[in-house]
Amino acid sequence: MKLSDGLEWALHCCTVLGSLPPDVALPAGRLAEFHAVPPAYLAKQLQALSRAGVVETAPGRRGGYRLARPATEITLLDVVVAVEGEAPAFRCTEIRQQGPSAVGPEHYVEPCGIARAMWRAETAWRDELRNVTIGDLVAELDTSVSPEQQQRAVNWVIGVLS
Repeated sequence: MKLSDGLEWALHCCTVLGSLPPDVALPAGRLAEFHAVPPAYLAKQLQALSRAGVVETAPGRRGGYRLARPATEITLLDVVVAVEGEAPAFRCTEIRQQGPSAVGPEHYVEPCGIARAMWRAETAWRDELRNVTIGDLVAELDTSVSPEQQQRAVNWVIGVLS
């Protein structure tokens, strides 16, 4: 399964927004600048997150995007579905019913073992994403991001907001 770059960007943006006080918003262009990604493409991801109710826009001079609800209530699956859609990763087209060994449809009562295994794997993947929140990622920042990088990020945000 190949997920889009936009998903990674959306997850990082949600983590940044989840690190800020709830009333603070950052413009899409500044989020793009923070991650050094193309602003137009990131804007599409932020719009998808907004349509899904993961982020919301704040109007005005200090406007931009902020999380629409607490970071502890937004799962990674919420972000994946917002950006990538609800469609399952594996789509069974029943190719076993084609070709020289095919028999009548009445012989294919159950899905094949391949489809069942792929669906179980996707269920496990989605369950794991459902169990991790943006709040969990924010809580991990102290162990996954160096103090120097954290300070640089804080200084950058302060500069944007002042």
